[in-house]
Amino acid sequence: MRTREEALSYGLSFPGTYQEAPFHDKNWQLVRVTGSKKAFLWVYERDGYINLNVKADPEWRDFWRSTYPSVMPGYHQNKEHWNTIRLDGTIPKADIQRMVAESYAIITDSPSKRIYEAVKRIPKGQVATYGQVAALAGDKKMARAVGNALHKNPDPDAIPCYRVVNAKGELAGKFAFGGEHVQAELLEADGVAVVDGKVDLGKYGMKIE
Repeated sequence: MRTREEALSYGLSFPGTYQEAPFHDKNWQLVRVTGSKKAFLWVYERDGYINLNVKADPEWRDFWRSTYPSVMPGYHQNKEHWNTIRLDGTIPKADIQRMVAESYAIITDSPSKRIYEAVKRIPKGQVATYGQVAALAGDKKMARAVGNALHKNPDPDAIPCYRVVNAKGELAGKFAFGGEHVQAELLEADGVAVVDGKVDLGKYGMKIE
């Protein structure tokens, strides 16, 4: 990857993104995320090279800087959280794409997103409690937030929130899935037995190490 066009095209390949030039300077172009309007990719020319500013996880920030001399502390941005990538041909395309993808992931991260990803990890034929989902999402204290997020499930076909029960193995209220017996029917279709509105957590509960 060497050109502005390549960098912008890759940035815009992520879901819910758009391009903007907010500084009345055509040299600076940003790729933002729809909704939050946060930028995860800055593209500009400096010292004869196209440069990219990307947000970096602290665990990877210094790794990239030490691995490639062309990855430097973020130019004109918080150097603790941003890296600058100089497109001088010394960094493999795959690693440039990985750094841009990491920046997108950081910018789009949210508790709800982590909760939904955690729910996707519950295997068919098993259930998890709200507390377990919260732990999988990175914060065991946000069990209540799990309930709120699942109530607003944007994609029930892909996010099996019916596999989440309370700490006693009890199913959600009848309003949660559009009918009194819907959650039980979905679980039984998965092979999970429901007896008197409860699931045996000892038998069907997801084991989290």
